[in-house]
Amino acid sequence: MGTYIVIAVTAALLVYVLVSYNSLVNLRNRVREAFATMDVYLKKRWDLIPNIVETVKGYAKHEKETLESVVNLRNSSYDKMGQDDKIAADGQITGALSKLMALAESYPDLKANQNFMQLSTELSKVEEDIANSRKYYNAVVRNYNNAVQMFPSNLVSAIFGFKEMAMFETAERENVKVQF
Repeated sequence: MGTYIVIAVTAALLVYVLVSYNSLVNLRNRVREAFATMDVYLKKRWDLIPNIVETVKGYAKHEKETLESVVNLRNSSYDKMGQDDKIAADGQITGALSKLMALAESYPDLKANQNFMQLSTELSKVEEDIANSRKYYNAVVRNYNNAVQMFPSNLVSAIFGFKEMAMFETAERENVKVQF
């Protein structure tokens, strides 16, 4: 009788480990999928930047510093960046684009330019998509991290090397002053 109890407990433990492992794999894959979705929007914004900069350049030639900072941020190769690098670059690009858009507000002719208006609308849509995909990504990461950290699944995650993943956080930055 004692042998059957040991076999039953061992079998139950084995089933639990298998179920927990599969759950952790599922959650990790959801995190990867969520980042891949957000990555599409980040790349789309990345590709819009040169067009916006070129449009603004024609109107704001003396605003060289702002334009150069956006261009310098954009010049690194997006496809060669890792996930953490993309997240860091996003924070920097967001700040630089805020300055660029504030700069554009100072030029009424630029604001009325059809090409700029179209690019600006497109950028706004992409920013909205990025915000929504960040929310989804962070929710999926929260669920994954909970499974990695909470008992008893944390035992399975430690055995199989599942590590916490970073949330997508925006960096603190000052509001841009717009002066006319």
